[in-house]
Amino acid sequence: MPLGTAKISDVAREAGVSEATVSRALNNHPTVGPEFVKRVRAAADRLGYRPNGIARSLRRQTTNVLALIITDVSNPFFTAITRGVEDVAQLGGYSVLLCNSDEDSAKEATYLDVAAQQQVAGVILAPHQAGSDVSRLSAASIPIVVIDRPLDEPFDSVMVQSREGARAATEHLIDSGWARPACISGPDDVATAESRLEGYRDAVRAHGFDEIFVHTPFRAEGGAAAAAELLDSANPPDALFVGNTQLALGVMTELQRRGLEMGRDIGVITFDDAPWATLIDPPLSVVSQPAYEIGTRAAELLLDRMKGTAPEGPRAVSLETTMRVRESSIRH
Repeated sequence: MPLGTAKISDVAREAGVSEATVSRALNNHPTVGPEFVKRVRAAADRLGYRPNGIARSLRRQTTNVLALIITDVSNPFFTAITRGVEDVAQLGGYSVLLCNSDEDSAKEATYLDVAAQQQVAGVILAPHQAGSDVSRLSAASIPIVVIDRPLDEPFDSVMVQSREGARAATEHLIDSGWARPACISGPDDVATAESRLEGYRDAVRAHGFDEIFVHTPFRAEGGAAAAAELLDSANPPDALFVGNTQLALGVMTELQRRGLEMGRDIGVITFDDAPWATLIDPPLSVVSQPAYEIGTRAAELLLDRMKGTAPEGPRAVSLETTMRVRESSIRH
């Protein structure tokens, strides 16, 4: 028999015991005497039997798998979060199932249903909306940690101080001498987009400037369309605070199409620090989020909750942003 192809029934026959005894012996069940454990393990070794960990976990109505449901797998911000989650999960003996909801409520609902049906050990969720329905997970007693955007219901969470970071970015544009900053924000039903817009508004109101903003999907084409709309207006802005790097890609495409140079013709600063932000000319100013730390902290909270060592009430972790000023936002 080839190694790795033996079944539990083969081990039972080889050891001269029942399949139930094999299962209990391999799981160190106290009701199985040491002589039977020795016999079963010897038979398993001879046959090259390896227990299927996931199948065994499913029989216990749980798995050693965590589900990570994010909104945009193409966004480097979520790539870094995923790495943080995976590093902590693997140290704890868990695998990570990555699900991309693609900012789509229906896809998100499907993944939440799958997580409940498969009885994953826990879920880390970046919800599309605050009202995302996680009732099936709660009914199945599957612990949840929320990241990036809040849910209406109280769960352990890891959030970033988006409003404060957006205000600081807009203040930086104003301090750099730009007199008419605008905001290209994400969808108005996404909490992080609204937080960043509010931070922008805090800054321009404090200086008595006009509030100029556009809502658009968190996509490069949305950024390009929003930039075109603002620049074609009767009184266009001279600087842009952009909601994330996906939008910034579109913004830069539109600026290049018009022959506008960042830092000379228009100031630009964006939320998130993509790997390419320092490679373009001029380098892009950003508000950096601790994405990897979001992932590690979320996974730690989830593992604590799964082990039963977490306090009864929900825990809220709030992480600070870091502004990285480069040439795109400094007026030349």
